[in-house]
Amino acid sequence: MIQRVLTSVLTSPALRDVRRGTQRAVRRIKRADRIVHFFCQIDDPYGPAALHYLARLADRHALTIALRLVPAPDAAAAPEAAKLAAYSRRDAARIELALGLGDGSVGREPLPEQVTRAQRIAAAAMGRDDAAAVLAAITRALFRGGDALEELAATLGEADAEATLAEGGAERAKLGHYLGSTTAFEGEFYWGVDRLHYLEARLAAEDESDAPPICPRLDPGPYPTAPPVLATPPRLDCYLSFRSPYSLVAAERIGGLAAAYGATLNLKFVLPMVMRGLPVPRAKRMYITLDTKREAARHGIGFGTIHDPVGLGVERGLAVLHHVMPSGKGLDFAISFLRGAFADGIDMTGDPGLIKVAARAGVTQDQVRAGLADESWRAVAEANRADMFALGLWGVPSFQVDDRPGWWGQDRLWMIEDDLRAANGLPPIDRRMP
Repeated sequence: MIQRVLTSVLTSPALRDVRRGTQRAVRRIKRADRIVHFFCQIDDPYGPAALHYLARLADRHALTIALRLVPAPDAAAAPEAAKLAAYSRRDAARIELALGLGDGSVGREPLPEQVTRAQRIAAAAMGRDDAAAVLAAITRALFRGGDALEELAATLGEADAEATLAEGGAERAKLGHYLGSTTAFEGEFYWGVDRLHYLEARLAAEDESDAPPICPRLDPGPYPTAPPVLATPPRLDCYLSFRSPYSLVAAERIGGLAAAYGATLNLKFVLPMVMRGLPVPRAKRMYITLDTKREAARHGIGFGTIHDPVGLGVERGLAVLHHVMPSGKGLDFAISFLRGAFADGIDMTGDPGLIKVAARAGVTQDQVRAGLADESWRAVAEANRADMFALGLWGVPSFQVDDRPGWWGQDRLWMIEDDLRAANGLPPIDRRMP
């Protein structure tokens, strides 16, 4: 009960609005500038695109950008650091190509000594008036390779980066975040280019501006009016867990995407990271909860009254999911379970809660009991985890269309749509901003 109440309050729009109003009032009393903090991890390939749009927002809304040079997230926040780095490069390259911002060179892996050199150049450039543009140029030069870094070092110089990185990391931790390429503004965080449209909407409301948007909203759609008819429908694998808030947002939307393109949807459930021995620090849990709230709200999905199913609740849910998937009720049960855990605050560790969420998915009590009596789901979950890791992925929700590369995150459904379009012989959707 306490967890339900606390999470409902924490994620409530009313509390968010009070916090925003308080921050705004304090700023106006002090007659202070509107300051956004950008945490620049110089070897984070998401940085240049985020800085591109942030600079445009700063011009429109009279923002002061406070740049912080930061190190990579620590092992607790990014337990699969090598996988994260490799995935980020190809993910960021695809984003830039889709938005018409780059040539995909951020997909290249830099050498460790090149990263150190880039940090030293960035440290020397931190005090410049054009530091935001310069830092983006340094990151691009780092990934481009060749003589690009040498040329920037000759122009900008180099400085000891150790103290600058430590100060930036401390400020990031103080404000309550852990990733690079994140923008912080008066108590809220906006990662990469993906979340800057939330900052833009917030600033536009404060300024009473109806100017056309600057920042992209990377969403799938509009869908075809009728699904294609193919001799071999594309396969869409969806990796999810029952402790992942983002899996709720994905589950609510993935069925419609699959149907729109005539794809065969396969649910591939895995155990949550924390149940696989991977840590989830408090700052990360907090950000994920609040970020899921705004993502869910944007798509009309209920979220915020939470009863964490970690442990027994997850195991019971996966046992039933595994049992009902062959009958075609897997997605309906997954959605109902995730809604129960993250929108309704239902306790899944006992029969009353589990039977309730099963019933609204058309799953009977007998099916629930049969599922709970069958331990074979454990081997399937482990096999699914191995498949996911083989794709270079480790977190959920993740997706793969046929044998194409896999993608991670409910905010990558637009990539999945483009992959489904390719499987149907259709061109990608033009997602470039004016």
